[in-house]
Amino acid sequence: MNREPHSASEDSSTDDDNASQTTEDDPHVPSQQAAPPPPPPPVPTTASGRPKPRYELRRTIQAHSKSISAVKFSPDGLMLASVSAALSVKIWSPFTGELVRELKGHTEGISDVAWSSDSVYVASASDDTTVRIWNVDTGEISKVLRGHTKWVFCLNYNLASNLLVSGGCDGDVRIWNTSKGKCMKTLHGHLDYVTAVHFNRDATLIVSCALDGLIRIWNSSDGQCLKTLAEGTKAICQHVQFSPNSKYILSTAHDNSIRLWDYQTTRCLKTYVGHKNSQYCIAACFSVTGGKWIVSGSEDKKVYIWDLQSREIVQVLEGHTDTVVAVATHPTQNMLATGSIDDDLTIRIWKDAADEA
Repeated sequence: MNREPHSASEDSSTDDDNASQTTEDDPHVPSQQAAPPPPPPPVPTTASGRPKPRYELRRTIQAHSKSISAVKFSPDGLMLASVSAALSVKIWSPFTGELVRELKGHTEGISDVAWSSDSVYVASASDDTTVRIWNVDTGEISKVLRGHTKWVFCLNYNLASNLLVSGGCDGDVRIWNTSKGKCMKTLHGHLDYVTAVHFNRDATLIVSCALDGLIRIWNSSDGQCLKTLAEGTKAICQHVQFSPNSKYILSTAHDNSIRLWDYQTTRCLKTYVGHKNSQYCIAACFSVTGGKWIVSGSEDKKVYIWDLQSREIVQVLEGHTDTVVAVATHPTQNMLATGSIDDDLTIRIWKDAADEA
């Protein structure tokens, strides 16, 4: 049977339907275009207008059986060394959390660890009164440095890694020739435990601090004390280091404060507060890969990050379950490593989420 052709009204209706469908589906028709997505939320900024860091926990490493005392990234950024009140130095991959090597040889707990600039060696400071230098690739002891009469608490290489400086609970600062394994100079300038030592960039100066409340700056070639900074009786200093450009000194103290010093004028330029530090030797360090931050652990189980210039707290990291005494910043990436004591015993790796956005 022949079909009757559609009437005009039917044709018009169908065209309208088609037109309606076309309008709904056609993204080029402004009147029916879908609303644009909402703009992303604004990135929080510091008082100076820089984006705030957005560190997030990336990895938790069940690291040691006793309280962690220090964590340090290798200069090439590929490894992380950690030490504790236990007897070994542990080398980790910060990217996978894998234990790469365990270095055994100390007979008592270890308080500090430092990398040579080529990332080949680590040195460790122990309560057994020795400093040991290890070849990380082979796991073998390269040198045993003897001379301190009490526990060795802190140490650091110079940039050329031909020198090592150490501080002990005998009150002495010692400068070592790393190739010979010999003590070149002993600096007698503190009346209590030396808790931190650090070279400036060209190794002409050493800064040290002790529980006698003094920060001393030494000429590394002749051992002369050039400057003394006094924190005050209620601000006993327990960690100190030169800034990356060696123009300033950063110190932490038992009055819940971190200070930035112009050591040429012996003037305190800035004070960073908000964390808790009245009992433990807690490390603080500079972060310069993203913004310019100061990073520190705290006795309230958190990690604090300050804007170096404005002194405002720009982020607080939570997750540890005990005092955070150890912090380290990655040499090239926006990555942090933190370590905690008795009830925690973990290393946590944090990464800035802005890098992955």
